[in-house]
Amino acid sequence: MQANETEKAILNKVLIDPRQWVDNYADYLYNYALNRISDMEEARDLVQETFLAALENINRFESRSSEKTWLTGILKHKIIDIYRKRSSLKNISLSEKDQHDFFDAETGHWRPDHMPEVFGVEKTATLENKEFHGILLKCIQKLPPLWMSVFTMKHIDDEKSDMICTALKVSSSNFWVIIHRAKLNLRACLQKNWN
Repeated sequence: MQANETEKAILNKVLIDPRQWVDNYADYLYNYALNRISDMEEARDLVQETFLAALENINRFESRSSEKTWLTGILKHKIIDIYRKRSSLKNISLSEKDQHDFFDAETGHWRPDHMPEVFGVEKTATLENKEFHGILLKCIQKLPPLWMSVFTMKHIDDEKSDMICTALKVSSSNFWVIIHRAKLNLRACLQKNWN
């Protein structure tokens, strides 16, 4: 059985060519990082760190996914580390009064007057518009670091709420208030900058 694993490891090394990573994946990984952290220099560093981590762990690549998917997974974990670091710098803590202003004390559901509203840009054609996407990214960049991390993980990376709370060390009620406030800020920014 070990002979098969050794043969598989050798085959994986033949299939993986780190010399081609920069040409094949650097632009994709850079754009992936930049859309999530909004800092060009940090995005470049993350791509380099991704390639380095992949080189260090090349023996662990099992060909269950493509190289691109594997490298993106490594980058994604590095981005979550950045989110975690950013969110710990400026953590928001809601008082009991603030929580009761937004949520019903008995059910934990939104109070009707604070319930999130429709975002206002649901048309597919608009969302595909590059100009709109650029304005949306600029609006996301204006959010406080924790809000940007939570919003990006939830609505761009499509992560589960529980995972986000654990990764960023925020309570469930804090998470939903952050999402609500981020959406309100984004709506105001989009209404101001998108005609």
